[in-house]
Amino acid sequence: MTDKVHLFGIRHHGPGSARSLLVALAALQPDAILIEGPPDADDIVALAAREGMQPPVALLVYAADNPQQSVFYPFAAYSPEWQAIRFGVERKLPVRFIDLPQAHRLTDKAAEEEAAEATTSVRGDPLRYLADIAGYPDGERWWDHVVETRQGGGAVFDAVREAMDALREQHPEDEALGLQREAYMRQQIRAALKEGFERIAVVCGAWHAPTLATLPAASHDAALLKNLPKVKTKAAWVPWTYERLAFRSGYGAGVESPEWYHLLWEQREQPVLHWMTRMARLLRDHDLDASSAHVIEAVRLAETLATLRGRALPGLDELLEAALSVVCNGAEAPLQLIERKLVFGQRLGHVPDDLPLAPLQEDLAREQKRLRLPVSADFKDYDLDLRTETDLARSQLFHRLRLLGIHWAEPARATVRSAGTFHEFWRVRWQPEFAVAIVDAARWGGTIVEAATLIAADRAANADNVDAVAKMLEAALLADLPLAVERVLAVLEARTAVSRDVVQLMDALVPLARSRRYGSVRQTDGAMLDRILQGSIARVCIGLPSACASLDDEAAAAMAARLAAVDNALVMLNIDTELAEWRKHLGQLVEQSGLHALAAGRVARLLHDAGAATAEDTARRLHLALSMANDPLAAAHWIEGFASGSGAVLTHDAIMWNLIDRWLAGLTVEHFVETLPLLRRTFATFPQAERRQIGQHARRGDTAVAAAAITGIAAERARKVLPVLQTIYGKEAAA
Repeated sequence: MTDKVHLFGIRHHGPGSARSLLVALAALQPDAILIEGPPDADDIVALAAREGMQPPVALLVYAADNPQQSVFYPFAAYSPEWQAIRFGVERKLPVRFIDLPQAHRLTDKAAEEEAAEATTSVRGDPLRYLADIAGYPDGERWWDHVVETRQGGGAVFDAVREAMDALREQHPEDEALGLQREAYMRQQIRAALKEGFERIAVVCGAWHAPTLATLPAASHDAALLKNLPKVKTKAAWVPWTYERLAFRSGYGAGVESPEWYHLLWEQREQPVLHWMTRMARLLRDHDLDASSAHVIEAVRLAETLATLRGRALPGLDELLEAALSVVCNGAEAPLQLIERKLVFGQRLGHVPDDLPLAPLQEDLAREQKRLRLPVSADFKDYDLDLRTETDLARSQLFHRLRLLGIHWAEPARATVRSAGTFHEFWRVRWQPEFAVAIVDAARWGGTIVEAATLIAADRAANADNVDAVAKMLEAALLADLPLAVERVLAVLEARTAVSRDVVQLMDALVPLARSRRYGSVRQTDGAMLDRILQGSIARVCIGLPSACASLDDEAAAAMAARLAAVDNALVMLNIDTELAEWRKHLGQLVEQSGLHALAAGRVARLLHDAGAATAEDTARRLHLALSMANDPLAAAHWIEGFASGSGAVLTHDAIMWNLIDRWLAGLTVEHFVETLPLLRRTFATFPQAERRQIGQHARRGDTAVAAAAITGIAAERARKVLPVLQTIYGKEAAA
């Protein structure tokens, strides 16, 4: 190639490469810089030098008509491409990207071909082959020893290109996409030469350097690029994280140790001492022992290991081995903390607020600032009190973002305490991928409220069943979207008015009941739901017998859970008329011939707990279900439905205990073996204290006698209280 073009084959995200590149560029003083990257972003590349731009950041390139078709180009402060961009922009040089545009690669066909490429090829990880030859476990360790821990110098690029030349002789590029990318790069180099540039710096991945060193006939490259599909693309700068820069995140060009490389970039002198000092500070922050003596001994051990292994400076392997031996005393848990914080890292970059953003992005940034919700790559927990204005607004924002598919905040159910319905617990963590979700949601509106409203209404209109519409109504109420609530309610009223699917209506009643309850908790008018609720409850009651007929075991289990959920929902609503009607129909259902035993047992328990059935009625149903004339398996199903989840009724009701006890004692060996798995499954759902109490009763074997004695003592004591009650109430108390 002409001496006007100077190739610099680099390793993506390598501090040694970046340092060597800066030395080489300072010596060359180029008049144009061409970088392997997306030409789709040429218009915004100069923004990299904007004040407040803080790596790690990424270029987001996406299809204008389908933002989900997107790709990120991440940059750390130590990425050679980032340093080349800053070098050129600060000196007002032409800086251009020369890789094959994503306009050609984001088409459906091209994306499929790119995804199908073999990741185990030499091109996928050429350093791994060099590492194997040198006796290193992986390419990163080899590169870390040869380049990253050494001072920068321009000679490294000649050595890297020579190594890549040898590799490409043995493993030539044979994949269509790779050939097209290199053809496009050569075309851009030719274009720069035609423009008259005299000192062109080309910064590319080391694998591509050999093929860019010579320019074949232009027609050869043109033939490779002929008739490529194309879509319209857009580009933007977005924050990135070191976690997503790591190879373990799935990023093919990632590195194993982003935070360690950051230290190598920042601290050119004594990086080992700085790393060990940070490690000690980290451990002390987590109440773990780490003294100055630990640091000194760990540094000495790391340097000794490097010497024994013939290395100029300790690398990451030596640092971690020294930390494990000296500071962690062989314990893995502190070492995992060290790796998470000081090897992988949790840094989050920043893009200046004054950069051009989509209206939806700007609205989100305003809301985050107004509600004091900082963006962080680390987890942060929020305990929201919905009675306060700020926390209520935060909750509404979180719910709106979830409607948009931006799961920045997730409900932290594991941290929920018994604080009532006025509290919500959220775990918040920002992920770079949310930038794509924001861009995708922007087509629905310019503000979060507008976009969430339209999405909620659209999903309700296109929902497959009544239950999905009811859940969307609940989501709209949680997000405080009055217009969406109005539209979803209209859809829900129309669906419930014509729905004959009792199961769907039962599933819808639970979110509807919760939505009705939010009228007081979330300052939302819930009266408009009453008409839908009353109509739905009436239709469920009428259709209940047919919905519960001819159920198999699986369907009966689902129906039993559904009956309990509807009962709980109606109790929560506390509407006397509808609740009484529901209980009346449950009483009729439990007597229905052919009702699956599991569902019958569950209905009997619901009526018993609600006081809608007398103790004698419940005992009679239990006696009939456990009759020796019945199939023992059906009896076990009845017990499962009746007792599942709570065994308190067995420990406090001697009649039911004795009935079940006699039934079990009367089973034959074959029937006992057959029913045992169901009984074990039922009793496994009881709380541990109840299981222990049941075991004690069964071990004593005198439950009936003890219960009768207790009943007698209670009655005798009660008679002594009767005169006092007569005095208090002024009437004769019945004995």
